[in-house]
Amino acid sequence: MQITLNIESIRADTPLPPLFRVRQRWQTAPIADVTAAVRSELDRLGLAAQIRPGMRIAVTAGSRGIANIVQITATAVAWLRDHGAEPFIVPAMGSHGGATAAGQVALLASLGITEASVGCPIRATMEVVELGTIADGTPVYMDRFAFEADGVLVINRIKTHTSFKAPIESGLAKMCAVGLGKRQGAEIVHRTAVYGLKEQIVPMARLIVERGRVLAGLAILEDARDQTAAIVALPPTEIGGPGEAALLVRSKEMMARLPFDRLDVLVVDRIGKNISGTGMDTNVIGRLPIPGEPPPDRPVINVIVVLDLTPETHGNANGIGLADITTARLAAKIDFHTTYVNVLTAGLVGLCKGGLPITLPTERDAVAMAVKTCGQPDPMAVRLVRIPDTLHLEELLVSEALLTEVSNNPDLELLGPAEWILDTMGE
Repeated sequence: MQITLNIESIRADTPLPPLFRVRQRWQTAPIADVTAAVRSELDRLGLAAQIRPGMRIAVTAGSRGIANIVQITATAVAWLRDHGAEPFIVPAMGSHGGATAAGQVALLASLGITEASVGCPIRATMEVVELGTIADGTPVYMDRFAFEADGVLVINRIKTHTSFKAPIESGLAKMCAVGLGKRQGAEIVHRTAVYGLKEQIVPMARLIVERGRVLAGLAILEDARDQTAAIVALPPTEIGGPGEAALLVRSKEMMARLPFDRLDVLVVDRIGKNISGTGMDTNVIGRLPIPGEPPPDRPVINVIVVLDLTPETHGNANGIGLADITTARLAAKIDFHTTYVNVLTAGLVGLCKGGLPITLPTERDAVAMAVKTCGQPDPMAVRLVRIPDTLHLEELLVSEALLTEVSNNPDLELLGPAEWILDTMGE
């Protein structure tokens, strides 16, 4: 994309406030032996008693940004094979990968999940089987290869969702209803916006569990440093039930957040699907522009600037609409087909996250314009934070106006001054 602008008429020569490095102090205890934890949980659940020799078991894969996902998946596959099963991987990712089987296999490979790395075949299709309907008449679909298997092991991370709040959000139930539902399942859940997410995911997942021969769920919890904090095997009755809900509560308690309630400017170096389903986590930035759905209570941020896309997002810029200002370099990297398939499949929930914000030639222009327009007339008094992305929040760059709060917060450590490193030439 070529952005042509009268640069001098929109360039903000606003000075930028000095920056300081700050570290959040988090107490974490990641799992020391992930392989042992996976095997122990599957043993504890008594799943071996359900496995017959030669049983074909589909194992789900597809969520991005999960720590140790290759090791977790490969260990589960090895455990199943040790007990006589013939496991295979099914991509469970709704409409991602351009809503094609080849695209979803490529996405798995970008996560490190290949036939060689996990030790079993990958069987990808966008074909689905209709299992029936839930109480409100909504049809429920399931990946054909998973449906035709003798059993299914659902693996996913439990975490807060970026578009709604409910007892069950992102996790095993969503992997069933949306992931295994492929494009049809994803579109059905999202076509009624937040209602579908809140009211349909659980009953749809329960129907898939009951009629799709789901044997168990393997839930992953991560701490504030995005490390594997817990692995919990759930019986099928707890998928979308109290067991999964309790794990969501634990996950929210460990979630990383910004340590400030109000900011004038937030500068985000990169967004992408490997960072969050919405490019940047709405729970971190405090923005949820979905009609009728209240945003998070905190933080309140006047202007958000996004500088670039991650390589791992492969041009999918879902979430860029949550920003106010971006750069020509980011705009040039957008794969609009992939982005729009993702955004439009999500319906009203996704529509507000796909628009291109004000686009300026350079990073320096973008940040300076944010400082100029943020509502604080004195650039040196601007409350500004710069982060790599919304997944990595342990170290922050903050402006001088925030140093008093830093010194008064025992969970924050001032590390010293930092330099602004910004592109000033554009591409």
